[in-house]
Amino acid sequence: MSDTIEREAPVQAPAPRLTSLAHGGGCGCKLAPSVLQELLAEHPAAGPYRQLLVGTETGDDAAVWQIDDETCVVATTDFFMPMVDDPHDFGRIAATNAISDVYAMGGKPIMALAILGMPLDKLPVAMTREILKGGASICAEAGIPVAGGHSIDAPEPIYGLAVIGLLNPKNLRRNNAARPGDALILTKALGVGIYSAAFKKGELSPAAYDEMLASVTLLNRVGAELAQDADVHAVTDVTGFGILGHGLEMARGSGATLRLSLADLPFLSQAERLAQEGRVTGASHRNWASYGEGATLPAGLPDWRRHLLTDPQTSGGLLVSCKAERAGDLLARIRAAGYPSARIVGRVEAGPERVVVA
Repeated sequence: MSDTIEREAPVQAPAPRLTSLAHGGGCGCKLAPSVLQELLAEHPAAGPYRQLLVGTETGDDAAVWQIDDETCVVATTDFFMPMVDDPHDFGRIAATNAISDVYAMGGKPIMALAILGMPLDKLPVAMTREILKGGASICAEAGIPVAGGHSIDAPEPIYGLAVIGLLNPKNLRRNNAARPGDALILTKALGVGIYSAAFKKGELSPAAYDEMLASVTLLNRVGAELAQDADVHAVTDVTGFGILGHGLEMARGSGATLRLSLADLPFLSQAERLAQEGRVTGASHRNWASYGEGATLPAGLPDWRRHLLTDPQTSGGLLVSCKAERAGDLLARIRAAGYPSARIVGRVEAGPERVVVA
């Protein structure tokens, strides 16, 4: 009889849900607009830096530095905690969200740097590797390399990108150039934050998850195409502050009123039902508390409908202000480019710097 003692291999505990390690997720992690304004209250303006065409002054999507008469550098960074549990999907979502800021300015990305913070004592290396692979796959789709980055041991999982792009200054599109008489186009459906809140509670169906994933991994590359059209006057992407918050940034920057049609706004298929059931994020409440005084809503609008308007969008669509006579043609181009949920959602009017929903 052998005197060898056989020992069972230690049983490894299953990896935790990514979302269980984070107190928030996606663009719902963003600081409330009121807090951000307070933090930037004494932030220096462009000052002597005349080449800095876009800085922090209007809350635009990226910084823009002009090199010469034909070239500008676009720079942005975006990162957040997971809103899904699949690490590869998390990487894809975060990368899409970060890259899209360059498209929103009318630029084309040329490279990215990864930003990574992981709780090394809680997550296996294989999961972190999948996050990076997911991000790299979206960068490959955008035609850019992940050229480096930085990583830290962090108490919660964080991933995103710093992205560099280029544009011709004549194609620069900001969030502060909407003109009275313009039509407003939104390129993606709303409701991502509501879906993510339902997912975290285990109440999002597989079909709804797939619907959400298709939206949040769809690059806003159409922004670079639209920027080449002189009848497109202003563009911004709709992310953590919701359609009301980012619409209000456009209204204030442009010195105009944005009028949105509630009936024309596109929503993910289950968003209204889930909002009625209370599946909303804390960021939705913070958003309304921060900028509600700048919005006019229909009398008697129920809270769940208001939450659809303040819902934080992760990797949301573009809000485009364009010449009204061209809106139909531009909408057809956007849909043909792969954005089936795109809609004409309102107009720009002369008036106080507000968002009016009717």
